[in-house]
Amino acid sequence: MTELPLTQAHTGCACGEDHGVPELDARTIPHAIRHATIFGALSSVQSGKAMILVAPHDPTPLLAQIAEREGDSIEVTYLERGPEAWRLQFSRR
Repeated sequence: MTELPLTQAHTGCACGEDHGVPELDARTIPHAIRHATIFGALSSVQSGKAMILVAPHDPTPLLAQIAEREGDSIEVTYLERGPEAWRLQFSRR
């Protein structure tokens, strides 16, 4: 079984510690399952929490899909805009 490339995969565990904001590096995920993987990770983000996505390009099509699925419950903030990686923070309201 392949583990998701989350740098802090245990955020939200029951240990009571703050593990920071998990980061998902989509550059390592096969293209055929990339969006589905991102949607799955995003669905696990609880209200008031966030995740960071690292993408190989500006993910404007993905952002449109997220807006369609999530409405205004997700706030998107660009942390880095290329040229080799785009880093975005998704915060659930």
